Amino acid sequence: MRGVLDPCVLALVERRESYGYELAQALDAAGLGPIQGGTLYPVLLRLQRTGLLTASWREGSAGPARKYYRLTATGAEKLRLTRADWREFTAGVAAVLGEGTTR
Repeated sequence: MRGVLDPCVLALVERRESYGYELAQALDAAGLGPIQGGTLYPVLLRLQRTGLLTASWREGSAGPARKYYRLTATGAEKLRLTRADWREFTAGVAAVLGEGTTR
């Protein structure tokens, strides 16, 4: 999970600005399982501190203010490179796993 959570968060935020709970729901819906706040929020903070995301607080229409995250230009470039690396990595894994063979 550690290796894929950062790029998955970047990819979701690339689609549209989002806040933590919404991101957790999207990750779960995508099949990554439930992501607890204790896992997700440190990731968001790290991505923000490294300049890959920016954040701004917005008042909620029915509830407390939410911290919305937006992808930076640096984050978009990092995501582009990560996608290329991911394609190469998964192609290698697929080649190794391949179809089952019988002896």
